[in-house]
Amino acid sequence: MTATIKDVAKIAKVSPSTVSRVIADSPRISKETKLRVEQAIKELNYHPNIIARSLANKSTKILGLIIPNTSEDLFKNPFFIQVMTGMSIYAQKRGYYIMYSYSKQEDEELKFLKNYSNSKLVDGFILLTSKKDDKCIEFLKKNKYPFVVVGRPEDINNVLWVDNDNFKAMYNVVDMFIQKGHKDIAFIGGPKEFNMSKDRLEGYKKALEVHGIFVDDNMIVQETNFNEVCGYNAMSQILKYKIPTAVATTDDLLAFGALRAISELTDKKIAIAGFNNTPLSVYQNPPLSSVDINAEELGYCAAKLLIGKLENELISTNHYIVETKFIERESTK
Repeated sequence: MTATIKDVAKIAKVSPSTVSRVIADSPRISKETKLRVEQAIKELNYHPNIIARSLANKSTKILGLIIPNTSEDLFKNPFFIQVMTGMSIYAQKRGYYIMYSYSKQEDEELKFLKNYSNSKLVDGFILLTSKKDDKCIEFLKKNKYPFVVVGRPEDINNVLWVDNDNFKAMYNVVDMFIQKGHKDIAFIGGPKEFNMSKDRLEGYKKALEVHGIFVDDNMIVQETNFNEVCGYNAMSQILKYKIPTAVATTDDLLAFGALRAISELTDKKIAIAGFNNTPLSVYQNPPLSSVDINAEELGYCAAKLLIGKLENELISTNHYIVETKFIERESTK
């Protein structure tokens, strides 16, 4: 028969409410009492009823994560897996769980948020994208529901968020190309509505301007998605206009597609760099140079900010900027 909290209380010679406080790691319980209760829990192999606890504490200890992708595409872009790993490491350490859903459209994502928040299934949300006029961010702000965004939001002062300095990271990539003697540098980006895409494009343009290089809009292609097909199509479009000596892309998957287009459509050697430093980068031909955005740390910091908010901890900042590192391989040498 499954042990109950009353069974634990009886053996430990305390009240059931004291057992609940020990499970919640309350600082008001003495060390001696904690040890006695923990021994009883171990002896009875007792497992707390999460649903009962959530009703009593008005907290589920669950974070909601909406992944802007389909389940079929999830493993094609390791960024999401790496971010989720970081979140899970911190959440587990603090006794929280993560519940996630897939969504490819903003309206569908908003529907999930409304269902989860109205039913009180989760204590807070982690959003993995940030865009202009973001409906999900506005809904959560309006309803005062705790959340954190992975990506720079438009309202940087009143939202919890984590991100890289995407402007600086792309500026450094293009500056590196220029230092190597490149002047005809193309740009392949993802969807325009994402703030990350805007910041990386601005970094690209600024690096050219600082070095007195004309920004040719025909050398800039922003696709509708971050995948190899879009990378291939974008590179093909650029090659029809002009053969660049270097290409900066905003995602490794775009770079993979661009590499294939280069190998099929021209015999010229074109330097190329990606973003995210995905594991498959090293296996490309040639091995792809890429900006490591430290995705796991992004996830870890996102969970840290949100849980700090939920636990009413004194938070010294509403955001974290995670450092990036350029990993150079044969594609830019």
